[in-house]
Amino acid sequence: MRSLRDTLTGKPRVVSGFVDDAFEPPRGAVLDVRDPATGEIIAQLHESDAAEVDAAVMSARRAFDTGPWRKATVDERQRVLMRIHDAILAHADELAEMESINTGIPIRQTRGMHVPRAAYNFRFFAEYIGQSAGEVYTQEPGYLTMVLREPLGVCALIGPWNVPLGLTSMKLASALAFGNSCVVKPSELTPLTVARLFEIMQGCGLPPGQVNLVNGRGHVTGAALSGHPQIDMVSFTGGTETGAAILGALAGGIKGGAMELGGKSANIIFDDCDFDRALDGALMGVYANNGQMCLAGARIFVQRGIAERFIDAFTARTCAIRVGDPLDPQTELGPMINAAQSERIAHYVAVGQEEGARLLAGGKPHPGFDAGNFVEPTAMLVNDNAARLCQEEIFAPFATLQVFDSEEEVVALANDSRFGLAGYIWTGNLGRAHRVAGAMRTGTVWINTPMVRDLRSAFGGYRESGLGREGGRGCEAMYTEQKTVILPLEERPIPALGRLS
Repeated sequence: MRSLRDTLTGKPRVVSGFVDDAFEPPRGAVLDVRDPATGEIIAQLHESDAAEVDAAVMSARRAFDTGPWRKATVDERQRVLMRIHDAILAHADELAEMESINTGIPIRQTRGMHVPRAAYNFRFFAEYIGQSAGEVYTQEPGYLTMVLREPLGVCALIGPWNVPLGLTSMKLASALAFGNSCVVKPSELTPLTVARLFEIMQGCGLPPGQVNLVNGRGHVTGAALSGHPQIDMVSFTGGTETGAAILGALAGGIKGGAMELGGKSANIIFDDCDFDRALDGALMGVYANNGQMCLAGARIFVQRGIAERFIDAFTARTCAIRVGDPLDPQTELGPMINAAQSERIAHYVAVGQEEGARLLAGGKPHPGFDAGNFVEPTAMLVNDNAARLCQEEIFAPFATLQVFDSEEEVVALANDSRFGLAGYIWTGNLGRAHRVAGAMRTGTVWINTPMVRDLRSAFGGYRESGLGREGGRGCEAMYTEQKTVILPLEERPIPALGRLS
């Protein structure tokens, strides 16, 4: 029996847009999609031009303005969202394998976390809307004031390449839950699982035109989508520079955008921590997902009392990470998404050495592979947080380690960044944990644990890490409009302007 990789390599999948409840005939520029582990072409993506984007947006507009979904009952929406949840789980093995082939992320992560999370996104928002409520105010004598939530309209949802199914489905599930219609654009680098999700969703009960799919590069498809006059908002996950460009396109139409952007998160290791847990957490925080994640704890600060021991242990464990085929269940680190991303490792090692940093581990292409974008997990010891290594997002399995002395010092260092997405604290002192978490200028702080996500909570960043928050209430605010309705409870006198008698 042929594997999915063999099938895709032998006959690359054709990926096209999905408009008006049907996949578009392949047309437009063709972009090759490659397996980062082998370099082989696994799909041919047909780029959506401005005309196809317009067709997708207008399909979503008709669905929102005249279709049944916006006015559907909560029960009706819940049933559809739960069907999508069940359908994803029914195809979990296939989706996980496809995600690993397309992204290079180890299958132990795609099958263990990413695909279950994609399914749970739909379940969570199905459950959330069953408990969501408006507001009623009675403090103004003689009046009843109601604040209602209504769907926002046509939502452009632009997903990332590093966790395409998990993060794009978060946008899709929440936007649909609150009654919107959608146009989805996955990354041109990793379109396969999102396109497969659109196939899987057929038959789950979504009305025609409710969800639409366009594909292509940011400057072609993304620009046409974010600048379209008939969209009502853009939710984007990706790089800070691209997010700024999207916000610029939205400004002309006085439209909003939700941006989950870059990060350079601090991971603070105090000398009273549980050493082994902090070590495990620091390694996971920087090398999970092949190091290609916005919330990576890539700036590791170690208190001087344990610095030598911790750095030695971290270096040894980094060198022992199992690099290999992402479809191998034993693999801990797969290939980078493309050659350009893998070349960033060597580039930043050179930058770091010019700035006086010391290479501890890795720093070059992995010698054990004849093909693919495999690199060695990398760590460098840095003397100055102002170094480029500490200020620029590398988006790779690349850790910087710094030594600090006091709580006040490390808080200042942690906050010395243009980003503010996440932070990590490892300490046995509960008071210190609360003080430092409160002082960090970042959207999420994990204390004595690596990345755990409760979708009820808000997720997003300070400063250049983004705008808006995902999660239960955050997505409700993002994908709905508030309407205030004021009703008098008794007849009230109204001044009779212009009456002469």
